[in-house]
Amino acid sequence: MGPQFDFFPIIFGIVAAIIVIAVILIVVMSVKNARKVKDAGHDPLTLHADLANRVLDSDVMRPAQSTEQRLAKLDELHARNVISADEHASARAEIIRGS
Repeated sequence: MGPQFDFFPIIFGIVAAIIVIAVILIVVMSVKNARKVKDAGHDPLTLHADLANRVLDSDVMRPAQSTEQRLAKLDELHARNVISADEHASARAEIIRGS
């Protein structure tokens, strides 16, 4: 065989070592992440599904309220004296300006 094959065992060993190190790092990182999630009181196996459910059930995925709904809510807050007349006027102008 030619001289180009003299380095094959060395290169093969280096590549094999890199692959083994990569696999070890992946396993260690996965175990650390699972332990951290478990210590926080969550199930590491269902974490993604739990997070997806929380996002889907939250206001993040809910469609934005229409201008009429926002103005009605603002009028309700003013009628209940939760906000002052100045706050009502300011918020009303901002809602109308933003639509």
